[in-house]
Amino acid sequence: MSGSHMEATVLDQIIVGVRADLAERKAVHSLADLEARIATRQAPLDVLTRLRTPGLSVISEVKRSSPSKGALATIEDPAALATRYELGGAHAISVLTEKHRFNGSLADLDAVRAAVQIPVLRKDFVVDDYQVWEARAHGADLVLLIVAALDDADLQRLHQLVLDLGMTPLVEVHTPDETRRAVDLGARLIGVNNRNLKTLDVDLAQFGRLVDLIDNDAVKVAESGILTPDDAALVHRQGADVVLVGEALVRHGDPTSAIRAMVEAAGTR
Repeated sequence: MSGSHMEATVLDQIIVGVRADLAERKAVHSLADLEARIATRQAPLDVLTRLRTPGLSVISEVKRSSPSKGALATIEDPAALATRYELGGAHAISVLTEKHRFNGSLADLDAVRAAVQIPVLRKDFVVDDYQVWEARAHGADLVLLIVAALDDADLQRLHQLVLDLGMTPLVEVHTPDETRRAVDLGARLIGVNNRNLKTLDVDLAQFGRLVDLIDNDAVKVAESGILTPDDAALVHRQGADVVLVGEALVRHGDPTSAIRAMVEAAGTR
């Protein structure tokens, strides 16, 4: 997070929009509304057991746009795309729910949840307890928590709430300090984002630099910049148990075979 004399980072700007949208949704749906909806939901799926299977696991992303690349794909039918991902052997589906920069929504999450049997990740900029309740109400099994967006107290509280609601937190880091914070938190699923959220630059070598700071019991996810089967194989050799892939799949004519190719290229390490 930037200091008072620094220019606002991309992350800071995104969170301003996230908080405005959140206020609108809170005005429409109370926490009691969300709790009532959660009571009708099936229990969250066990994510970590699935991601610990031998070989490389893939979290495939439903992603229309990004701040760095703009529009990536129209994705008129998120459920159909998610079904193709599941067919290709994806272990989980990530759904962007942020509206302004990623053109996502909770409706996308609902559509994907109804279409697939595998775990679903709510990928957003979570800064408030309400968003965690909301994720569960819409059927998420995983919730992204971005260390760069949260102070220690918020990170700890939100991490515990995700666990209390039966979901799995995916704790995202992109610097050595953030990685230490995630490890100190006791996070069991840690994602190294090769994209710097403050500048949007991507460096695929970032995963390899940070992976040794993560304790061996945690499931390690490489995020961003994984565009080819060779990229997937590289981070797998470096210690990634999982890759999170969005752009390469939404732009690919055959995402089912693209996922299979990444899993096969990685082998079993």
